[in-house]
Amino acid sequence: MSGPTPTRITDAVADDGIRVLIVDDDFMVARVHTGFVEKVEGFEVVGVAHTAADALTQVSEHRPDLVLLDMYLPDRFGLDVLGELRRAGSDCDVIVITAARELDAVRGAIQRGVVDYVLKPFGFQDLRERLERYAAQRQLLRGADEVDGQAEIDRVLARAGSGSTVLPKGLSPETVAVVADALRTADGTLSATEAAEAVGISRVSARRYLEYFVSTGRAEVSLRYGTTGRPERRYRRA
Repeated sequence: MSGPTPTRITDAVADDGIRVLIVDDDFMVARVHTGFVEKVEGFEVVGVAHTAADALTQVSEHRPDLVLLDMYLPDRFGLDVLGELRRAGSDCDVIVITAARELDAVRGAIQRGVVDYVLKPFGFQDLRERLERYAAQRQLLRGADEVDGQAEIDRVLARAGSGSTVLPKGLSPETVAVVADALRTADGTLSATEAAEAVGISRVSARRYLEYFVSTGRAEVSLRYGTTGRPERRYRRA
């Protein structure tokens, strides 16, 4: 199997906003999602589809920037729609909005390059934060031919929640990026104190970010034992 499909993040945002296609078999749910999206500044709904066939047709006609895609459609499963979009040459971004909790569905969506995976039910605030994060990701690379370096790539991934991950409360994408850069450039391992000094934040905050990297598989931790006191936690980029 080939690797994940690259997500479309380099196109400039059109003057009239990010164009969104809503795909959901439930007419009332689609109406609610449409209302949610239209309340978020910078987004506009250009179409609503209730079947896979209609979704594929409307993507071809409207060329949306973003598709909010339900997995459970009456004529095809959402993963099949994703595959068909890519085979047809569409590079629109896709956020899956579904009740599908099966690991195979989540894994398949990620492998096909979705930018987020949202479980129903959810509220307006949750969707707004995800849409704003998506818009920020696009804006970071707007009009750029290449990124400046690893720190900017980390910043883009952090803005996007690394594709589908929501940052824990109290952590900011900007600080995630600079702590990740400090971890990347460290000579060997890095302590929370050393990270704090390099970035300019408190040791407690630095440790929270480093432990977050450990929990998401981006860093490894080891213990350094001294003659007295507790062992020191040392972090290394995974």
